[in-house]
Amino acid sequence: MLQHELEALDLPVLGEDTSRIYRLGIMGGTFDPIHNGHLVAAEQAFGDLQLDCVVFMPVGNPAFKQDIRITPALDRYAMTLLATADNPHFVTSRFEIDRSGVTYTVHTLQALRELYPANVELYFITGADAIIDIVKWHEAHKIAQLARLVAATRPGYNLDYATDVIFNSKIAFDVTYLEVPALAISSSYLRDRIKQGQSLSYLTPPSVIGYIAKRGLYVE
Repeated sequence: MLQHELEALDLPVLGEDTSRIYRLGIMGGTFDPIHNGHLVAAEQAFGDLQLDCVVFMPVGNPAFKQDIRITPALDRYAMTLLATADNPHFVTSRFEIDRSGVTYTVHTLQALRELYPANVELYFITGADAIIDIVKWHEAHKIAQLARLVAATRPGYNLDYATDVIFNSKIAFDVTYLEVPALAISSSYLRDRIKQGQSLSYLTPPSVIGYIAKRGLYVE
């Protein structure tokens, strides 16, 4: 029953062997558009933390971008699916975009915790900038109880402020910091290049570049 339910939600099937612990990476984000920095961060987390799988989960209706125009969820999902299709330990899920209402990370993690057995640990992968803000996220204390956090940082990023914010929050976050060189790339940088008529080659997979061109995204 669990397997069918997970497959219907585009989620990896984990937890069958009760004698071992599974580690599920959750790569959340707007992915507007997805780029090589996201992919390298997920791959590094997969290897360094010995994850069993990383599920990319494009956000549906992000709480922190209610006043900002973002690309339709189905386009962001399609680009993420194309970008991850050739990696056997990456999965892209519609889990968040198919849910109604404003998307809160805590609700996603609660739903995943209910779907997976106790021998599946959740690792929420995000950027170090988001880690600074996470203490202010909706029901942040519950996020700390539900998942371990993985903060991907750029080389030279000063972690002192981030670690101070986490410490001073008095919330028991379990954070692992990973330095990812490719995170010098950002989605906003890609969008700006498109508006300026510049190439995206080597910044995001060719399949994503083709999709953006066919759909005419980010030209306005």
